[in-house]
Amino acid sequence: MDIVRVIFAILLPPLGVFLQVGIGAQFWINILLTLLGYIPGIVHAVWIIAKR
Repeated sequence: MDIVRVIFAILLPPLGVFLQVGIGAQFWINILLTLLGYIPGIVHAVWIIAKR
């Protein structure tokens, strides 16, 4: 299942974070990072998925 989350994290970072932690602080941080720049959103999403 982590492979699917990482694929979603690369294509749409907030979706990958949502699948891992739900709607919480990390989700909103990821949306902000994705809006500021796509690459920081991807890095944050993959980090969240790999950490848990």
